[in-house]
Amino acid sequence: MQNIIDQLNLWINKVPVEFHQMSELEISRRPAPQKWSKKEILGHLCDSAINNLERFIKVQYDKVPFVLTPYDQVQWVKIQGYQELPIDEILNLWVSLNNKILNVIKNIPNEKLALQCDIGNNELMTLQWLIQDYLEHMEHHIKKQILNIA
Repeated sequence: MQNIIDQLNLWINKVPVEFHQMSELEISRRPAPQKWSKKEILGHLCDSAINNLERFIKVQYDKVPFVLTPYDQVQWVKIQGYQELPIDEILNLWVSLNNKILNVIKNIPNEKLALQCDIGNNELMTLQWLIQDYLEHMEHHIKKQILNIA
């Protein structure tokens, strides 16, 4: 878990710096009509944090296996209007949510990391896997779509 905590800390510190080096045009431009801008991708990562924060908490006390409830990512981004929000508002939300996630992760007893969750189609994974998947999802979007790192 320490590696995940370290990586989350790295991104919490790095992402705001990277966004502040980009122009408003660069962060607001959509690469195609149905594709998200960098602001919207960061908004999507806020939505992912909101949903996963709840999951990381509920898995620890709810009925086992905890069944993950999916959410419509496109509608969340659209309804919340990330494209029209100032970047600092989105960044503050993202940093705050991920600091909260870090706090929750740091306080998970080791024995709870093996708790099972149903991620869909009766596929069971552990809480530890879910946390690792959250980080990998975040890094995918940050590296490939925000920072354009191959």
